[in-house]
Amino acid sequence: MSHRSLIFATVACLALAATSAPALAQDAQICMAAAERVAEGETLADADKTAAHEACQRALAESSNVVQKYHLQEADFDIMGTRPKQ
Repeated sequence: MSHRSLIFATVACLALAATSAPALAQDAQICMAAAERVAEGETLADADKTAAHEACQRALAESSNVVQKYHLQEADFDIMGTRPKQ
């Protein structure tokens, strides 16, 4: 592998890592903030509910932490007003 290819690959990996982490944090923050608003008794508009649900789903898909996944799922359940059937 040439020196130039190695530098390009390193820069590409760093750029990919730098762009994916903030999206996860932002999605998780949107999800948790909406769940907190619902828990405080606020009724979300359909557009806000949909955006928060989608943010929760993206955060769930990108997270590998079991505890964080649990909290995101609970937040999503609060937002959508549904729980899985047992």
